[in-house]
Amino acid sequence: MTSSTYLPAERLQQILDSAVDTGIIILDPHGIVVSWSKGASNLLGWTEDEMVGKTLLEIFPAHQDAAGLLATELADAKANGKGGGEGWRFRKDGSKIWAVGETTPLFADGEGLIGFVKILRDRTRQRRTESALRERTRALEVLNRAGAILARENDLERLVQAVTDAGVELTGAQFGAFFYNLVDHAGESYMLYSLAGVPHEAFSSFPMPRNTAVFSATFKGEGIVRSDDITQDPRYGQNAPYAGMPEGHLPVRSYLAVPVISRTEEVIGGLFFGHADTGVFSEESERGLLGLAGETAVAIDNSRLFEAAQRELEERRRAEEALKELNAHLEDLVIQKTDELTRNAEALRQAQKMEAVGQLTGGVAHDFNNLLQIIVGNLDTLLRTLPAEATRLRRAASQAMGGAERAAALTQRLLAFARRQPLDPKPVDANSLIRGVSDLLHRTLGEIYEVEIVLAGGLWKTEADPNALESALLNLAINARDAMSDGGKLTIETFNAHLDEAYSANHAEVVPGQYVAISVSDTGSGMDAETVARAFEPFFTTKDQGKGTGLGLSQVYGFAKQSKGHVKIYSELGQGTTVKIYLPRLLSGHVDEEAIAPLPLPEAAVGEIILVVEDDPDVLTYSVESLKELGYRVLEAKDGPTALQVLAFNLPVDLIFTDVVLPGGMSGADVVARARELQPSIRALFTTGYSRNAIVHQGRLDKGVHLLQKPFALADLALRIRNVLDR
Repeated sequence: MTSSTYLPAERLQQILDSAVDTGIIILDPHGIVVSWSKGASNLLGWTEDEMVGKTLLEIFPAHQDAAGLLATELADAKANGKGGGEGWRFRKDGSKIWAVGETTPLFADGEGLIGFVKILRDRTRQRRTESALRERTRALEVLNRAGAILARENDLERLVQAVTDAGVELTGAQFGAFFYNLVDHAGESYMLYSLAGVPHEAFSSFPMPRNTAVFSATFKGEGIVRSDDITQDPRYGQNAPYAGMPEGHLPVRSYLAVPVISRTEEVIGGLFFGHADTGVFSEESERGLLGLAGETAVAIDNSRLFEAAQRELEERRRAEEALKELNAHLEDLVIQKTDELTRNAEALRQAQKMEAVGQLTGGVAHDFNNLLQIIVGNLDTLLRTLPAEATRLRRAASQAMGGAERAAALTQRLLAFARRQPLDPKPVDANSLIRGVSDLLHRTLGEIYEVEIVLAGGLWKTEADPNALESALLNLAINARDAMSDGGKLTIETFNAHLDEAYSANHAEVVPGQYVAISVSDTGSGMDAETVARAFEPFFTTKDQGKGTGLGLSQVYGFAKQSKGHVKIYSELGQGTTVKIYLPRLLSGHVDEEAIAPLPLPEAAVGEIILVVEDDPDVLTYSVESLKELGYRVLEAKDGPTALQVLAFNLPVDLIFTDVVLPGGMSGADVVARARELQPSIRALFTTGYSRNAIVHQGRLDKGVHLLQKPFALADLALRIRNVLDR
């Protein structure tokens, strides 16, 4: 190249420097800078002195293979007459501009390629305007697409998932989530409802986020939270136990969250988005997300209204179906309810009838017991005092005593039916009791009857009078024997049972709960429904004249009811009978199975004094004479006031033997209580014909109370008096 061919260098530089907004760079054939215009310094920051002799590698992005980009640009210029393009180019201070560049080759006559001219223009503002426009267009497309989904979607789960997916696309987040604003009583629990950008397994091993300072603002509806690096936020990492994100959690640096608030100002939940890089989210991201959150709130409100409407429609449909069904079967329902009311009324009537019969028989039995006491007592005296040679008189007295004892047994059964027998309940293991009476049952039934006993494992304990329970089982065994005239099988079975509310509603006086059940079954003739309905009535019997009193089942019925239990008969003609006794389960208490050895007939110790209080003169006479015969000193009184006068003017008395029911306004219990004010150490033994009174409550003896049932013989009196005195 000669000076005649080209402009002088100074003139050329002036021309290049005149383009202050355009960078003009001249390179040699190897890409080395040989000229650097004023415009290039304005655009890129380097001076001509700093760049002459260097390549342009520094202005190209290093992560995009700067050397390769520059080589390609020069090769295109050499081959095609033009090379270059547009992209981000770096300035000396590290900032960048969007530059449009064009590189053309320089040729000299006869010399070929002598270099390149590169022209750069700054298009950063236009680029950012275009990018913003494209981003806004893209955001609008995302919002429009999401809006279309929200407008047609009523399923809450799909709706929220669509919103979360749209939020990830809108903001450029790596992952996003929607949390429902469900707070526990401690204010620390939110429910993850949807997740986008990562599988649900990414969160499955972590607890739901708690109400920390970072989350609190969103769930309180305080506005949008955007952070270029959430780990630098002063609210981050202040909560135990993790002090930040748990180990293995998705990496979150850029953070963006916005509350979703309903029309009623309720914070429904929050949209949360994250990215592992810093500085990802912009103000444009905020604006787009705010719009999406608003549409989400409306859609969720509409979804809730839709679901409520659907529920109401479904309820209405079910009600209409139920009404239609009711109308279709109304007649059947009326018949069913009528039958149910009839059964309940019949059960109540039967219970009332049994109660009325019980009151009548109980009253009769009480008076009869006083009469029997006189008869039995005097017969006992006769048998003890008649000379041995008076054979005929002794035989007559013995026969009379036998009849009186049978009458006493019948009276006791009447009292049992009337629920007025004085029970002495104890914790009972029904299995042990049944094993204990099994030999007696075998002897009672005889050889032609098979007895099978099936005892349940893990049987609960109950509380009952063991003697009364044994008597009830014996009565049932005798009834079963009489129903199997040609022999058969008796089965006694125990099991745990639960009588529920439905059973209780159909059976009067049955309390729902847990029971110990004893079932006694036979293979006898059975009973029809009419006979079953009357089976528990006293004196009702299907046996031949003289073969039964009709009180066996009555005693079982009274014992079960007085023990707060239940008894039920199942029977069919020709199929046998089953009687089930249900006794309430005992939830605590020790079962003492030790038998008490019988005591010999005891007599009085020296100087022991007994006060007898009895309003029936004949019973009083017998009691006094019997006690004197046993060697006791005896005082007597016909009522309570008289007894207290006797106590006030006599030596200390060892024991009061008193009837429970007395005239004069004081009961036997009142007399004993007043007597102990005068003589604190005095003992007491009560006697009665029946026991609906002060010492027996709900058919059960009070703790520490001793009772001798009328009628009693001398031996009974001697044993009980001695037992009380020696305690």
